Formats: sequence, structure tokens, C-alpha cells
Amino acid sequence: MAESGRRIAHIDMDAFFASVELLRYPQLRGQPVVIGGRGDAPAQRADGSYAFRRLREYVGRGVITTATYEARAFGVGSAMGMMKAAKLAPDAILLPANFDAYRHYSRLFKEAVASIAPAIEDRGIDEIFVDLTRVEGETHELGLRIKQAVRDATGLTCSIGVTPNKLLSKICSDLDKPNGLTVLGLDDIPARIWPLSVRKVNGIGPKATAKLAALGIETVGQLAQADQGLLQDYFGAHYAAWLARVAQGIDEREISTSRESKSMSRETTFERDLHARQDRETLSAILVTLCARLAEDLERKGYVSRTISIKLRYDDFQIVSRNVTLPQPVADAAAILQAARECLKRVPLQRKLRLLGVRASTLEPPGAMARASQPVQGDLFA
Repeated sequence: MAESGRRIAHIDMDAFFASVELLRYPQLRGQPVVIGGRGDAPAQRADGSYAFRRLREYVGRGVITTATYEARAFGVGSAMGMMKAAKLAPDAILLPANFDAYRHYSRLFKEAVASIAPAIEDRGIDEIFVDLTRVEGETHELGLRIKQAVRDATGLTCSIGVTPNKLLSKICSDLDKPNGLTVLGLDDIPARIWPLSVRKVNGIGPKATAKLAALGIETVGQLAQADQGLLQDYFGAHYAAWLARVAQGIDEREISTSRESKSMSRETTFERDLHARQDRETLSAILVTLCARLAEDLERKGYVSRTISIKLRYDDFQIVSRNVTLPQPVADAAAILQAARECLKRVPLQRKLRLLGVRASTLEPPGAMARASQPVQGDLFA
């Protein structure tokens, strides 16, 4: 690697939820499997086999949590509505999410990494950043050690990218999935990063990708050579400056190892811009999923929250947020959802949306929590 002073790893478990399910149901290996919903586990027949549901049998407004690589080959992906996915892969096996199991394997995965490299930034149930700068060992061999430790602890594979910064490592962990290990230095950016689609950069979503394509910019290398004035005209000064920096592989963010989280958030950028009314059901399902995942994060980290916020990015890249401070801290998905909907009532919804996010802040250890009423899933922007 080039002399940069830092070795930052991004470690991402491969199709994590689905892979955990395959430990329980190894007979499904090699088949398209979709995880989503909270239904009953497959019934076991008298002969010991299981009666697995098929995706075509699903009726409802749920969204996919994750899918095996075999299912992804049909175009099925996370946060996609299951009814839409059923049209793409009707014969895929449908399994309900088992978050207790996912949290268990997440803990094993992170403990295995920490036994080798303790400077960890937790980014979610299935991914972490790790500072390897002061860990002894050649970089590639160290990566192999970590991968083996994770495999021994969980029976699962992970993919690792190691570079001088978080931006590049996040990109690289995805280059050789599944079970990949990619080690790059700054000198490798022109050969390995510039040929990639701009969509590979975390923070450049589908809408920005389309706008860049309209300018003749489809790869990171083309973005690196783009006229800054042109980018400012289309994206504004702030976002254009960020685009220029990431195209050069510049990212000075430090690893944050603090155990005292100030906030937790979940957000998603849509495959296409969505309208608050015309795409109400899709947005509602996405919001429910985001709140459920945020609740899981709070439970896993051992926090409750007094402040719930929502974040929207419009089709013109303007960002707006609203928050509500609650009289009692909350941690369950229903209460978070109820608070998020209250925030949404105070947001202009005339423009189309390209991103939706939910954040929990003012965190504290669990204490006396008022039992929030369980609202019925209704319209997103009721």
C-alpha cells in the first residue's frame, strides 16, 4: 500500500441475515431465498423435512430485509416490496426474519474481530470499520486472519476492504463479494477505483447517478476529470465539492470507537424518486422497515431514545429534517413509527422524494419507559 499512515478496514458480512438462515436450513444453499416479514417459521413435517413458503404465496405490503445472492440474480434486493419481488422471483423461498439469531451472530462476529483489532466503529448489525494502523502484521495476512476468525466464530463469511480511509474501504469491501479481501493504496485509485460506476460511491444515489450520466459522467474517473463549474451548476457548491473530493479518494474521517452513541439512524435512498401521495404505500412500507431496524439497533446497543427525527431529501437534493422530543424515552418500533409520522406532518411534501431516514437521539440506558400505544400501520403521511 502507498505510505498514507493509515490502514482502515471495512468488514461486511455476506448476505448476513440470509446466511444466518442457511446455517439453520442448509438444504436451501444454492437456492434463491428471501428474508422478510414476521411470520411463523417453516413447519417441520413428520419426516423431518420443512414446508417452505414460496414468495409467490405472499400477500401484503411488507418489504424484503435481504436475499441470497441467488435471489439477487433475479433483481430482488433489500427494501424492495415483496409483492414486486414475487413477480421477479416467484419460486424463491420466503423465510421470516429472526432478529434474535441475527443479533447473536452479530455479537460473535464483532467479538472475533475485536480479539485481533479492538479499534472498531460499529456501523450496524452486519458491518464495521476497523483501524488496523497499529495492529501488527502485513495487511493481506492480517485480513486473512480476521476472515478466518469470523468464520471460526460464526460459520459465516465476510468481505473486507482495506485502504487508507473509510470511503475507499467501503467501496473495496464490495468489489470481490462474497468472501472477498481487497487491499488498495492511494496509488491504486486510477486503476481500481476510477473505472467503477459512480454508483459504487457511498453517497451517490440513483438520482445523482442519472444526473451525472446526463452530463456524460458514468465512472469515478470521469467524475475526477469533470469540470467543477459544471458540477456546481447541476448540484450546488457543497455537493459538487464533495463529489470532487470523493472522486480523488479523499476522506479524512476518523474511526469513531466511542461506546456512548449520541444517536442512531437508518436511512435509504430510493431507486427512483417517490411521490408522497402517488407512492404512499411504498413509502409507508419503507418507513415501517426503517423504524423496525432502528428499534433493533437500539435494543442491540442497550439504549432508549427521547428524540426521534426524520430526514428527507427532495429530488432537487434539498434536505429537510424534523424532530420530536418525547415525554418518555422509547425503543420499540411502534413508538418510533408513531413519532416519525408526527414529524412528517410538519414537512412540505409537494416535491418528490429521493431519500428517507429516521434517527433516534438523546440516548440513555433503559429506565422507566411508558408503554406506547401500538398504532395500526396506516398511511405514511396521514
